[in-house]
Amino acid sequence: MTDAATKAGAPDAAELRRRTQELLAAQPPVTTDRLDFLKARFDAGLAWVHYPEGLGGLGAPRSLQAVVDAELEAAGAPDNDPRRIGIGLGMAAPTILGFGTEEQKSRFLRPLWVGEEVWCQLFSEPGAGSDLAALGTRAVRDGDTWVVNGQKVWTSSAHLARWAILIARTDPDVPKHRGITYFICDMTDPGVEVRPLRQVTGEAEFNEVFLTDVRIPDAHRLGEIGDGWRVAQTTLMNERVSIGGMRIPREGGMIGPVSKTWRERPELRTNDLHQRLLKLWVEAEVARLTGERLRQQLVAGQPGPEGSGMKLAFARLNQEISGLEVELLGEEGLLYEDWTMRRPELVDFVGRDAGYRYLRSKGNSIEGGTTEVLLNIVAERVLGLPSEPRTDKDVAWKDLAR
Repeated sequence: MTDAATKAGAPDAAELRRRTQELLAAQPPVTTDRLDFLKARFDAGLAWVHYPEGLGGLGAPRSLQAVVDAELEAAGAPDNDPRRIGIGLGMAAPTILGFGTEEQKSRFLRPLWVGEEVWCQLFSEPGAGSDLAALGTRAVRDGDTWVVNGQKVWTSSAHLARWAILIARTDPDVPKHRGITYFICDMTDPGVEVRPLRQVTGEAEFNEVFLTDVRIPDAHRLGEIGDGWRVAQTTLMNERVSIGGMRIPREGGMIGPVSKTWRERPELRTNDLHQRLLKLWVEAEVARLTGERLRQQLVAGQPGPEGSGMKLAFARLNQEISGLEVELLGEEGLLYEDWTMRRPELVDFVGRDAGYRYLRSKGNSIEGGTTEVLLNIVAERVLGLPSEPRTDKDVAWKDLAR
């Protein structure tokens, strides 16, 4: 729903404030269990106000979510730890809302939003990363279920997840984009094996996932059979907005720590570093404000290719800023806090040292769509430039060279 096309009877800002105050009176944050409060907030329609009634929303304009959030923050109410459940909130939820059945929406959205169930994304494969549509994980129908076999890789939070959004090949006899179907996969199925992938940071934030005769009910299919690529585009566009268009305050994100070091450590300053910091500070602020504009555009419709541009800027800035920080710190920048093998629940850029930020930011140009793929999207769908020649668009997947 858009601000320009608000349905008659949808609550305005004053009504949302009133409802929020009623929630706070009925469920005082100081004395209410955190999970109970979040469930009550969802049931009151104050989770994501632009969602339909009964699904955590009130059919209100998306822009009015800020009104609710401000009231709850002022009262010290708990949030749903959005960084820990970011894949569910930013990717699974809008896809379920857009393509799910009423039963799927009712089953999955509430535990997803309150954080009872963590989600992961089973998209990329060893042979299908940038060219995701070339994926080879197979799903074969067996009555009312699908039997899935294959391997996925670079799966964040797979070691924590209860559910996964999954795309698989259901028809190898048609061109690659037309033979894919989208599913919800139960990560507790005995056929799901999660193995850690240790990164240059020392942590195993990512995983590889092996699927062996995993049985998925047809009731857990999202969208029509063979229409999975179109469904996946909703997920991918929302993913890039959630990565590149996160709401942050001025000097939030990676520019914050290096600015703080600059102010507190005058002995480290040089004229060259000063000029570079000023340039990156301005670019970070431009990116932040552009992200605000992008979120406002979401009020008028679904996320589009512009999110790819924001994700590109996010990756480049993170890498340049972290490189500057390491140089600013000199010998200290060569130190690394801890290379212990861990399987974290979330990525914490700001709460770690400069060495971690420098190493981890290298992954920003790969995750959520590689820089090369996103440049193509921006060129073709934003700038309107001619598409690159593609010789495989009309070739059956089974006949592609691999």
